[in-house]
Order: sequence, then C-alpha cells, then structure tokens
Amino acid sequence: MSCAWLAIGAEPTELPSKDKFHLFLLVGQSNMAGRGLVADEDKIPHLRVLKLTKEGTWKPAVDPIHFDKPAAGVGLGKTFGQIIADANPGVTVGLIPCAVGGSPIDSWRPGEFYEPTKSHPWDDAMRRAKLAIQSGELKGVLWHQGESDSTTELAQAYEGKLHDLIRRIRRELAAPQAPFIAGQMGRFPENPWDEARLIVDKAHQNLPVTIPHSAFVPSTGLRHNGDKVHFDAASYREFGKRYAAAYWGATSNPPPPRGQKAIP
Repeated sequence: MSCAWLAIGAEPTELPSKDKFHLFLLVGQSNMAGRGLVADEDKIPHLRVLKLTKEGTWKPAVDPIHFDKPAAGVGLGKTFGQIIADANPGVTVGLIPCAVGGSPIDSWRPGEFYEPTKSHPWDDAMRRAKLAIQSGELKGVLWHQGESDSTTELAQAYEGKLHDLIRRIRRELAAPQAPFIAGQMGRFPENPWDEARLIVDKAHQNLPVTIPHSAFVPSTGLRHNGDKVHFDAASYREFGKRYAAAYWGATSNPPPPRGQKAIP
C-alpha cells in the first residue's frame, strides 16, 4: 500500500496502491471547469473519488472540483469519477482539475502565460499531473475547449493545434495510449453557430478517426445555465455520464451500471 494518507472526516484513509489509483486529467476552459449551480447532491463525497487540490493534496471530490475562477461550480468531473469508480469496485479514482476558464488553445503551450487568470495553463497542468502520477496511474484525459478559438482568425488552425496538444500531453506524461476524450461545445438554439464554430466542432468530431485512442462526446440536448455558453448543473452531470460512456468505448473497461437516467 502507498504511504500517502487522505483525511476524510475524522478518520485518515490510506491511498490505494499505485495500480489501483486511476487518474484522469481534466483540461480545457470553463465548460470543463464547470459553471453549474452547486446543489446539496454535489457536496456528497464518494469515498473512492478524490481530487487533487490547488495545494497538491488529495481530498474527496466535491463540487466545485476546479478553482480557476471564483465562478467555478458544478462540472462534469465528479459524475464521471463516480461512474468509473462504481463500475470498478477495487479502484479509487483521482481527478486532476487543471481547466482554465476562457483559455484559448494557444495558451496550452509550454511557457505560455494566460493573463486573465495569471496562470500558465500548460505548465501548471503538467506540474500537477506529474505530482499526481507519483501516487497513481494516468488512465485518461478529459478535454472541453474550443469556444475561445471559434473565431474567423483562429478556427482554421485549431485542428492542427489540438493534435499537437494531444501528442505533447502523451509524450510529457509518458502515456502514449491514454484515451483523450473531447466534448462538444454547447449548441443552443438561442445562440446559433457560425462557420468558425462549425470548423472547431469538426476538429473535435474527427478525433476518433484522426487520433488513436480518442473519443468524441456529443452535447445534444444539453441546456445552458442562462448565459448561452455554459451548461447548467443537470447538463454537466449528464455530460459526465456521456464522457464515461465515451471512455469505455475507447478502452476495454466494463460498461456503466444499469439504471442511469439521462436528463429529460
């Protein structure tokens, strides 16, 4: 067993052995970080779903998982982690939150400084991921990003930059076959897509045929939280289920438990 310890309530709990601690890197911009309204159900921990805190310690994964901006709220990570853990009783899931609200894909390069959050998205994510994998094994990368690149000036170059990002993550973290799961941007009737957003979306949808060990997660039917950009809390929870299903589709892991209901 590992010598690391996690405090849950008054009882210290030992982390599992490295091979039983399955880690997932959460990267992208605000729709990965989550902007949903936190409810009581989001504050209930699962004893085998942990998050790496801003300080670099492991704690129960309750929302908000992220800390990129004060607006951080419910995201898809907690639901994803709970489904993976429930389907693998002998495994503890560790979420590594690294998404940065508003960040364009160019900010996800070595040395790049992102002024709005006074952070280095790539450098910070790699530092945190390398800290995490001292205790566990990286099993996948969850990505949701693209809104900031859906402009006439940036969209055409997006696909090449995304492929480069995936290669860099896998090389830097020595995980050449780690599934890369990309979610679709919100497509809401109140905010019709223009040509630039369609181009970025196509890059996401093409991943399963252009990049090995990758998957695309549709956002069909999900709702926004009122701002026509970010999903609402119920939609983030549903998105977490869809990410889990996509992850299973990209691996040989077991299917999700029966009885899960999609949002109406």
